[in-house]
Amino acid sequence: MKNNNTTPVPSTRRAFLRNMLVGTAGLTLAPRLIRAADLAAKTAGGPANARINIVQIGCGRQGTADMLGVIAHPLCRVIGVCDLDTKRLEVARQTVAGFYKKKGEASVNVATWRDYREVLADSRVDAVIVSVPDHWHAQVAIEAALAGKHLYVQKPVTYGITEAIALRETVHAKKIILQTGSQQRSSQPYYAFRPASEAVRNGRIGRVRTVKIGIGLDDPKGVPPAPMPVPANFDYERWLGPAPQQPYMEARVHSQKPPSPKGGYGRPGWITTEDFGLGMITNWGAHHIDIMLWSLGLELSGPTTIDARAEFMKNDVWTVHTTYHVEMAMPNGTQVIMDDKFENGLLFEGDEGTVFCARGKGPGKATDVNLNEAAVTDPNALRVSNKNILAPLPTGAVRWMPSPNHYLNWLEAIKGEHAPIAPIAQSARSLEACAAAWIGMKLGRKLSWDATAEKFVNDAAANAMLFRAPRKSEYDITRIVKAAGIA
Repeated sequence: MKNNNTTPVPSTRRAFLRNMLVGTAGLTLAPRLIRAADLAAKTAGGPANARINIVQIGCGRQGTADMLGVIAHPLCRVIGVCDLDTKRLEVARQTVAGFYKKKGEASVNVATWRDYREVLADSRVDAVIVSVPDHWHAQVAIEAALAGKHLYVQKPVTYGITEAIALRETVHAKKIILQTGSQQRSSQPYYAFRPASEAVRNGRIGRVRTVKIGIGLDDPKGVPPAPMPVPANFDYERWLGPAPQQPYMEARVHSQKPPSPKGGYGRPGWITTEDFGLGMITNWGAHHIDIMLWSLGLELSGPTTIDARAEFMKNDVWTVHTTYHVEMAMPNGTQVIMDDKFENGLLFEGDEGTVFCARGKGPGKATDVNLNEAAVTDPNALRVSNKNILAPLPTGAVRWMPSPNHYLNWLEAIKGEHAPIAPIAQSARSLEACAAAWIGMKLGRKLSWDATAEKFVNDAAANAMLFRAPRKSEYDITRIVKAAGIA
């Protein structure tokens, strides 16, 4: 795979790539934390290497959004882009170059790569944004952590449960800053989740009896599966990665159409193909289950039992679940119910009131104080049974760290100002609950989950689904992590 960067690949980088293939690369590398003094010097015209140098890995719909969200902040510099589709790679390169030219730069050099391992071998790179399909999250992120790169990883943080544990342990061992793309934890653009979750966490609705969660519904494509020729601009064999071998179908990957001027890229088909993503249960589920755990003070825990049912697409190019009903018993006695008939969002029902929160635009300049009725511009996104539920919290209450912008929060964490608001220790637990629900859907029976051991209780069939065997040894993350000496 060719490196399109203008800088030649030195022999040490070639050696790095060879080692990465066998899971032994980056074992002694440490992340390069960016000192606040260096950043201050940069904004005052200091040395060019003071900013956080970032590369976008995965340049599709969400990758473009992540790249544009990060590039807006002067703490960083997007120095390159990486994608297995050369069409999307070129669009991303032009997008980055165009951004800096609008800032007044006459000439902008944006490096391009097709192989993410070459990105990780480049010493100029401080951090990477991982916006690849779900089935690639774990390996790219783990190898990036081993290479000493800080991480922004889209949700769900991994495809499966064993992967989430391996990524968490690797990040902690290498002392990497990882921010999960669970942007509902930050004030913008969705204002309702923070005041709602703070109110619930601080007992404003009393004991929480039930949480009802709606995560939307996927419909079949309505087209039977049929093999297609692989486009010349796309490395499909590499894109498959750890997933089962199968013929190329555009509807299972992403559209080859160029992005529209206003809407960008459309929703990719891998989201609705179970070999690459598990469907709404981890797609939107990762967002709302995360808020549920956060609100209940169970962000480092999980359910005790899971009773799930679902229908799955058949004779269709897409394969994920459609209708679903999931019931989880939480260790504090709360019952969590997910159903395709529920409104998209979270309804907390307590002994002393209710709170509903969903996505919706908030005030133009959101703050981290509790929002009252006058500040709400989308009242359907934040609804309470009693307005006093959102009254200012007293001194000593549980409060979330200020995070007006999810990407800025990540950059500030890299420079050492605070921890990331969506750390891997917590996003791994959100993924576990969602993926455990999917396993329950597939098995069609009630399961018991041990959140301490992070496995099912006395259930060999369910535990066998915690990890999917990769189709090639180079994609075996268990081997990669063990080779790094990480338990």
